[in-house]
Amino acid sequence: MRVLVISDIHANYTAFVAVLKDAGRVDEVWCLGDLVGYGPDPNAVIEEMRDIANLTCILGNHDMAAIGKMPLEAFNGDARRSLEYHKKVLNASNMNFMRSLSADVKVCGEATLAHGSPRDPLWEYILNALSARLNFDHFETPWCFVGHSHIQAMFALNEKNDRVTLDQTKPDTAITLRRKLILNPGSVGQPRDRNPKAAYAIYDTEARIWTPRRVEYNIPEVQERIRAAGLPEKHAVRIAEGW
Repeated sequence: MRVLVISDIHANYTAFVAVLKDAGRVDEVWCLGDLVGYGPDPNAVIEEMRDIANLTCILGNHDMAAIGKMPLEAFNGDARRSLEYHKKVLNASNMNFMRSLSADVKVCGEATLAHGSPRDPLWEYILNALSARLNFDHFETPWCFVGHSHIQAMFALNEKNDRVTLDQTKPDTAITLRRKLILNPGSVGQPRDRNPKAAYAIYDTEARIWTPRRVEYNIPEVQERIRAAGLPEKHAVRIAEGW
């Protein structure tokens, strides 16, 4: 089965559509959360997501805030401004769709899915070997897919010496999966690894292969909509620079 794994779309419809087109035909789509937040297109992103067949989608921290299940005070000023805007413009059917989803960790075959981490699904960033090591004890499947950091990466646990290694994965370089891995597909709508191209991954469940991918999209078009909506300038600048 060929699975499209995506995360952190953050209301960037142009990037989302570019990823769907670039990925081509897939059997399932697994979304690791944060459909909204930061960007200008929350309704368009959710409507596109709702039309996807064979979808598994969990919520991220920005999604939880947008549907009123997390206080906006938990976010920094710029992120809060965007969420306030999203709460105003999201229509009822899209709100209801998000409310029908869960932020809980989900198991799909050999993979555990979490937004932040299996230990703390909404808030923990897995950014280094220490945070990764602490999370290997919190899932039982051979590997775990996470988002939240907006950085494509792979953490591997060596069970013989109990050491964790971090690899910045390379686009279009296939990884043969083995036990004790944590993988991040990166962010569709707001990458933070100094590469502004939209990030995602393809997971082959039968061959047990993970392939990180990147695709260009029309960033100036999205920047125009961010500014037209009166959202923070920081969010327009950063998508062009990948930080």
